[in-house]
Amino acid sequence: MLTLEDGIDEITTMPDCDTGSKNRSETVDLTDQSLLVDISDALSERDKVKFTVHTKIPPAPPRPDFDASREKLQKLGEGEGAMTKEEFNKMKQELEAEYLATFKKTVAMHEVFLQRLAGHPVFKMDHSFRVFLEYEKDLSVRGKNKKEKFVGLISNIKESADDMLLSTTQKDVDEFFEHEKNFLMEYHTQVKDATWKADKMTRCRKNVSDTYLTIASTLLQLATIDATDLERVFTKSSETLEKVRKVEGRVASDEDLKLSDTLRYYMRDTSAVKNLLYRRLRSLANYENANRILDKARSKNKDVQEAKNQQQEACEKFENISKLAKQELQDFKTRRVAAFKKNLVELAELEVKHAKAEVQLLKNYLTSIQEDDFRH
Repeated sequence: MLTLEDGIDEITTMPDCDTGSKNRSETVDLTDQSLLVDISDALSERDKVKFTVHTKIPPAPPRPDFDASREKLQKLGEGEGAMTKEEFNKMKQELEAEYLATFKKTVAMHEVFLQRLAGHPVFKMDHSFRVFLEYEKDLSVRGKNKKEKFVGLISNIKESADDMLLSTTQKDVDEFFEHEKNFLMEYHTQVKDATWKADKMTRCRKNVSDTYLTIASTLLQLATIDATDLERVFTKSSETLEKVRKVEGRVASDEDLKLSDTLRYYMRDTSAVKNLLYRRLRSLANYENANRILDKARSKNKDVQEAKNQQQEACEKFENISKLAKQELQDFKTRRVAAFKKNLVELAELEVKHAKAEVQLLKNYLTSIQEDDFRH
């Protein structure tokens, strides 16, 4: 069990996965099918989420953001006196559903992260990774203190500035990597913009759902006031809008999970690939600098062997990172295309399903109203 002090996760790992249970990781194209990862259950607590990870041998997923839902629940409690009991219960159910959707999304993102590591040709053989998966007792990991976080922030800023300077001044000798670098810089910008727009669309969809709730509550109040023939119309209208609201809420959750999260994941994944290319450029710069040092040593006939050894070491590092980077880029392209295709197809199918359900609700409502008019 792994516990992070700042409340990110608490994970229980269980070796020797039960082969009789359904394993969701079987749908993922892993390079080594002997490595299977599955999160069988999860438990939400106030300041952390506990996962149970089943495995035969498993960049960290984002921290679950439950703060927004908690804040809304707190405000709901404070405003309970200003609402009717029915309004309060409906709003509470809505917020609980939102919290549950965030929780399920967090579990899914952690599972994808572990599957990625289990399928990676290098990370899957890492000793620490195996210990993380197989250790049956608690693994307590201390979080960074404020000083360490500040030092890390300064270091990251300096490293980012160095990388950006290097990327604009260092010309790549390999056309393949130069092309990939230019593509990824533009691709990252476009995905980042698409992520922002997808989040905005999801928020608008949730606002529509909340608006239906308000209208439904108002119509129900009118039904209790107006004891005429309109009472049935108001009541049925309120019931229909309540059902439509739930459908809209499901659409918002699906769009958030299948579209926004996919874009956000590959925005971060693209950043990781860009960083890999920057590290390769750094290795190239070190190699070229080692060549200059060797030329200088030869011209002075001093410390030639030492300079030659350093040049050879720099050359080997550059060749190794170039080989690994090319493989990572190829895997990234294949993985990216497959993930977008899968999630966008699933999103389209879900939206068609929800649209049909919403149309049927409205048809049923109109039929019911027409039957009432006929009887009267």
